[in-house]
Amino acid sequence: MATTQTDVLVIGAGPAGYVCAIRLAQLGKKVTVVEKTHVGGVCLNVGCIPSKALIHAGTTFDKIGHADDMGISIKGAALDMKKLQAWKGEVVKKLTGGVAQLLKANGCTVIMGEAKFVNSTTVEVKTASGTDTVQFKNAVIASGSRPAQIPGFDVDQKLVLDSTGGLSQDALPATLLCVGGGYIGLELGTFYAKAGSKVTVVEAGPALLGIIDPDLVRVVQKNLVKRGVEILTSTTVKSVKKNANNVEVTFASAAGEKKQTFDKLLITIGRTPNTESLGLDKAGVKLDSKGFIPVNEKRQTSVPTIFAIGDVAGQPLLAHKGSKEGMVAAEAIAGMKTIYDVKAMPAVIFTDPEIASVGLTETEAKAKGLTVTVGAFPYAANGRALSVAEPDGMVKLISDSKKGTLLGCHIVGAEASNLIAEATLAIEMGAHVEDLALTVHAHPTLPETIMEAAEVSLGHPIHIFKPKK
Repeated sequence: MATTQTDVLVIGAGPAGYVCAIRLAQLGKKVTVVEKTHVGGVCLNVGCIPSKALIHAGTTFDKIGHADDMGISIKGAALDMKKLQAWKGEVVKKLTGGVAQLLKANGCTVIMGEAKFVNSTTVEVKTASGTDTVQFKNAVIASGSRPAQIPGFDVDQKLVLDSTGGLSQDALPATLLCVGGGYIGLELGTFYAKAGSKVTVVEAGPALLGIIDPDLVRVVQKNLVKRGVEILTSTTVKSVKKNANNVEVTFASAAGEKKQTFDKLLITIGRTPNTESLGLDKAGVKLDSKGFIPVNEKRQTSVPTIFAIGDVAGQPLLAHKGSKEGMVAAEAIAGMKTIYDVKAMPAVIFTDPEIASVGLTETEAKAKGLTVTVGAFPYAANGRALSVAEPDGMVKLISDSKKGTLLGCHIVGAEASNLIAEATLAIEMGAHVEDLALTVHAHPTLPETIMEAAEVSLGHPIHIFKPKK
């Protein structure tokens, strides 16, 4: 048994943990990182990065199939799932290897193993070769989350998959059922639909992507239906029966029960924080009713010397939110005057077309008692969108009618994931919607849609007609 003395222990090397560790090292702290499975965490290994690699491949394959519309004839295009998985693996390997090198270059010690608190200043780490002890002055919990399970659903990663299994299939299922109409189910479902699977999405709620502006969801849902995806809302899965090569599912809805057979079943109903095996009670760290760790503006837990960041610290479960929290926690530990005071936290859903949102929705703004102006501009009126065959979508700006400040931006359309950055900066700096309209945007580009939506808000759009009041 080895004993390590360190200034700061970081549990977890995902986007929250490794960012925090590197920043701590930059600030002169001796840092030890304990990672249970993979450097890079869920995001780099079995989440954000591999899923976007597959989605990009699926989109490329889909575009090849429609290239004839532009006079490009391509015959015999085929998708090799095994080769695709190998390419995806190389992408992941490059990024995780880069993170490992950054941790090493910054002087961070990495221990591969499972940490468990003994008290508020010590953890035991179970490694492949035994058990080590790490004693620390401060600790940062960044242990992430895992796919939520449905009781009675045996995830075997063969017939019944979670998101991890959904990312590692080396053969295309002819039929696939996605249980859950949230962002994970729709992202993976869209990939498989583009690749050639017959996809069904079942959602217990009345609509897909329940927390997203319905105007945006309608565009995505229309596209899914166009691709042959069957969508069952207000429907639950009552039972699942595994056969030798498929799964028999019984659905329940207001219309009654029906049975259907699928080659694979993909469960994507959310995520659960990884907190139950850390021995947090021994350290005195309190949890909420859902297993998340409540934190203050510095990301301190109920024990001031122990911090929590990323998914374990609660919603929203976003990699970039965890990274920001990691920076705040590191600087707070180093004695800097810093707090988590993010005004604009963007969120992106990589469906087709993409969805990106930041700030308040129209409904949220009105619930706060604000008088709002809504400016919406369609992709179909944008030259760049038409020239790249991406006419579906819109930009929707929410602004304060009295002050003129930008309150929210909601985009559905090509490159929404990139476009949202401009609006995020605008909200964070307190910009007015007029600032977006007055800023010259290069032509022909998709960002012009934000400028045009701002002009709609101000009542003088150029590229769509808006009658005077």
